[in-house]
Amino acid sequence: MLSEKEKPGLWGEIYAARFMRENGYEIITANYRCRLGEIDIIAKKDGFLVFTEVKTRSPGAIAPGREAVGSAKQERIIETASLFMQKNNYDLQPRFDVAEVTLGKENEPISCEYIENAFDSSF
Repeated sequence: MLSEKEKPGLWGEIYAARFMRENGYEIITANYRCRLGEIDIIAKKDGFLVFTEVKTRSPGAIAPGREAVGSAKQERIIETASLFMQKNNYDLQPRFDVAEVTLGKENEPISCEYIENAFDSSF
């Protein structure tokens, strides 16, 4: 059972996946976990294998969700993505996106700002 703190994150991921499907993404998996880390949504679109980090916020949040994806988080996502690609024999160009989902009081979606190429694998 999810805690009250975890529920908005789950709703954010559901709405981000819906947004992605409506915009031509083919969802491969969600909540991918391995020994290196986790990735919220993995999808394909236009020759890219897209690794999406979802950040869920309430209206009036002080910092945008993308600011919560710092360099350490980016590195974990990149390492996890690399392992996923190796294990699953994907020969597509990876891309790292961030979906910022804003939820209302009843966890209804207010907006989804989708940032393509939010970061890349060059450090």
